[in-house]
Amino acid sequence: MNSVKYFTEGSILKSLSKFMLPSLAALLMQAMYGAVDLWVVGKFGTTAGISGVATGGNILNMFTFVLGAMTVGITILMGQYLGSNEPQKIRPLLGHATAFYLLMAVIFSVLMVVFARPLSIILQAPEEALDLTATYVRICGFGFIFILAYNFISSIFRGLGNSSLPLLFVSISCVANVIGDLIFVAGMHMNVQGAAIATVIAQALSVVLSLVIIRRQKLPFEFHISDIKLDLHDNEHIRLGMPIALQSFLTNISFLAICAFINRLGLDASSGYGVAQKTNGFVMLIPLAILQCMSPFVAQNVGAKKEDRARKAMFTGMEIGAGIGIFLTALMFFKGDLISSIFTNDPNVIAQSADYLKGLAPEAVLTSILFSFNGYFNGHSKSMFVFLSGITMALLIRLPLSYIMSIQPDPTLFSIGFVVPVATAIGIVISAVYYIYLQKHMKREKI
Repeated sequence: MNSVKYFTEGSILKSLSKFMLPSLAALLMQAMYGAVDLWVVGKFGTTAGISGVATGGNILNMFTFVLGAMTVGITILMGQYLGSNEPQKIRPLLGHATAFYLLMAVIFSVLMVVFARPLSIILQAPEEALDLTATYVRICGFGFIFILAYNFISSIFRGLGNSSLPLLFVSISCVANVIGDLIFVAGMHMNVQGAAIATVIAQALSVVLSLVIIRRQKLPFEFHISDIKLDLHDNEHIRLGMPIALQSFLTNISFLAICAFINRLGLDASSGYGVAQKTNGFVMLIPLAILQCMSPFVAQNVGAKKEDRARKAMFTGMEIGAGIGIFLTALMFFKGDLISSIFTNDPNVIAQSADYLKGLAPEAVLTSILFSFNGYFNGHSKSMFVFLSGITMALLIRLPLSYIMSIQPDPTLFSIGFVVPVATAIGIVISAVYYIYLQKHMKREKI
């Protein structure tokens, strides 16, 4: 089976949509992980358990998203190599990258296991949920190598223009996670511990089966165990991925800080924020799918020197995302309580969650526009700008404004939630200015 797809010819809308749909489905399955954990714990565990899974999940996501974002460097380079018809460069790239990410997985695992409780304290997890939060992080830390392996393998296939296999891999894992949650949490009443164990087992199963499936694929390069060598001199994928990883890290830090601000408001607010974040995780699937697919799509066309096609792809992504985002914005604003009730029966938690979702609602449209810009810039190897723009939004806008909202005499989750789309809107303005500059710069280079 041929696992490579090219994006340098044909209808942009059709090609981008066909690439996005499996990626979107895979992201949906990934979102189901935390959502199923939260739902099962909410229905068969405790309110403290909801807070523990929500806060612990935020910590886990910080580590996962940082290294997952860094693998975008691999996706970009593979797309450019395929677009310029240089597949022979992929083999050494993957050999060195595999060794590097194995090392990173070990380091991050140790950090999560050793610092699980201090991280939970930093996030000001409510006292009733502190031990549960630390337990969730610690157990997931032991299995972090499997969580990273999925993201690494998926980045390779997205670089090849194949989003169907990552969907298959995560589908296997999601089904296993649902079964595990029902056994360990609903059946054995293990609460947060059961949810964490189910997550690790599911990821391990997915990785093992994905390696079996990969052996049957027709790839444009050979790869052997002997190719896995740590060589930091061949660091182009690190150079491209590091700014994206740093941006992801600082963005997650800002959201972890928001989580800490809200945790100070009490258990109901903490649990409500956790439920809202899981809901928002589903809403953000469209922008994330656009970002994941836009980078390799643009990279292939950059490699093939088809800039006009790369530019049109960016605007097509904006149209797709914003069109769907309008519906999601209305759903979050008017029906946040109905959505939140899926995860918990506690009326106070539902009310807090709906309040946050109402403030957050415009984000469904705005993030699709911003992520289309980011995917376009990443495809041009301009990940440093994406990093600088990201930290401006996270550290100079989102974080201080969220803190200010949280220390008002009568703080509400609506006001804290509304800070997020405000920061994103400013990020779009910054990106639009840079896009105009980049177009003028490329025109001067042609002259």
